[in-house]
Amino acid sequence: MTKRIFIAIWCAVFVVVGLWANPAPAQKVSLIRDAEIENTIRVFSTPLWQAAGLAPDSVRIVLVNDDSLNAFVAAGQNLFINTGLLMRSESATQVIGVIAHETGHIAGGHLSRIGDAIDNVGYSSLLGLLLGGGAAILTGRGDVGAAVMQGTQQAGVRNFLAFSRTQESAADQAALRYLESTGQSANGLLQFFDILGEQELLSPAQQDAYVRTHPLSRDRVEAVRAHVAKSRHSNASEDPRLGVMHARTKAKLIGFTRPLPQALRSYPETDTSLSGRYARSIAYYRVANISRALGLIDELILEHPNDPYFHELRGQMLFENQRGIEAIPSYERAVALASNSPMLHAELAHAQIESGDPALLDSAVSHLQFALSREPREGSSWRFLATAYGRQNKMGESARALAEEALLQRRYSEAIGLAKRAQGILKKGSPDWLRAADIIMIAEDAHKKQQR
Repeated sequence: MTKRIFIAIWCAVFVVVGLWANPAPAQKVSLIRDAEIENTIRVFSTPLWQAAGLAPDSVRIVLVNDDSLNAFVAAGQNLFINTGLLMRSESATQVIGVIAHETGHIAGGHLSRIGDAIDNVGYSSLLGLLLGGGAAILTGRGDVGAAVMQGTQQAGVRNFLAFSRTQESAADQAALRYLESTGQSANGLLQFFDILGEQELLSPAQQDAYVRTHPLSRDRVEAVRAHVAKSRHSNASEDPRLGVMHARTKAKLIGFTRPLPQALRSYPETDTSLSGRYARSIAYYRVANISRALGLIDELILEHPNDPYFHELRGQMLFENQRGIEAIPSYERAVALASNSPMLHAELAHAQIESGDPALLDSAVSHLQFALSREPREGSSWRFLATAYGRQNKMGESARALAEEALLQRRYSEAIGLAKRAQGILKKGSPDWLRAADIIMIAEDAHKKQQR
């Protein structure tokens, strides 16, 4: 039990370091979903995951809406990537290098080994380390951390920190193996290390989180440099397709996250490239210049009629400007072109529900059922499904869907009440009735643990 408590404390400190760009007042972490960007990261990652012996479908990609340069893994096979890293990267190979390193952490089971390191350090020493480190992180003052850590067994603490540095070196070596076996250059990883080297010259308060959570040493840099010097793939050209995907990712993020003047500085009107027009279409849409935004995206669709994400963006522009009926054909085209994307199915269903046309509800339910078969933990899809069922007067199914959403959001008492309501309406023994029973059991058990 004690060991589990220490692991929980360490993971909490790790998450604080990994998610906060600066030790300023705490901000709620903002996650974003984007079908195209998530697909791009998955395309970049899949060869590496396969080389590492990981099942690609088992790794979850999470985009953190944060300008700081950071990426990390947590809670098993979850890869977190900050939008700031994607926007500041200069090539697909740099992003791939970072992903290769993080894949090394996943495949190496590094987070799970923290428990063994705790045994070797000793609880009293580690408590001083954790409390001191946590104090420094939360206050932004190194002297506070140093004061708390005084009196700990310094040798044990040094061993624990060495364990962390060893993990980073091991992840580097794994990354180099994955890149080599997939015929990709490690130059991107080396270039990223150069960026981190510049960060290390800054004061801790100005450094990006990646520098603080991934300690960079001269030995690590030299090991990667030596690999680049001898690898037969070091001069391998970047796959043009990946380069285009990277450019589109940056354009999309800048268009969505930057004010119009800043987006236009990055992609001026004279920039007639695909990514330039893509960024400007998004930037104009965000300031409600819908005619100019639609003109640009329609131009891109005319040139690339089979691009699902251009059709998706057109649908989004129309839907969010109270033109929902017009948006449906664009979403339908996007789904037809990328039929495996659960997010696109959910977006189409949302537009169909909001259209107010009862004839579209069966289709909406079907699309949401597909989306949830792939992403059962997506709360918004359960909420949309509950709405569709409610409009069909299927109140038992609607209550069960709302119970699923409440369970995901850890609103256990609400989940129990909704599931019991569903059971009172649904046919006893039916699949939905049985699932409602499962929800009650899971929620009651979780609620009891929450009260301890």
